[in-house]
Amino acid sequence: EAQELVAKLQTHITDYYYTCTNEILAGLGKMYVADERFKKNIDQYGEGTADFVAEAISVFCQDN
Repeated sequence: EAQELVAKLQTHITDYYYTCTNEILAGLGKMYVADERFKKNIDQYGEGTADFVAEAISVFCQDN
């Protein structure tokens, strides 16, 4: 289920903003936890959400 959501995220970014390659998506996932501003914003939905999303993106990009 998490992998399906990551695929939807990648498609959404590509459809509405820019071509989101796996390399770009992997970088975004890393940024979600490395930059405290992003981490704080994402973690407002629950402590650890940013870490979970970053890991899900990492797995997705490795498998595709």
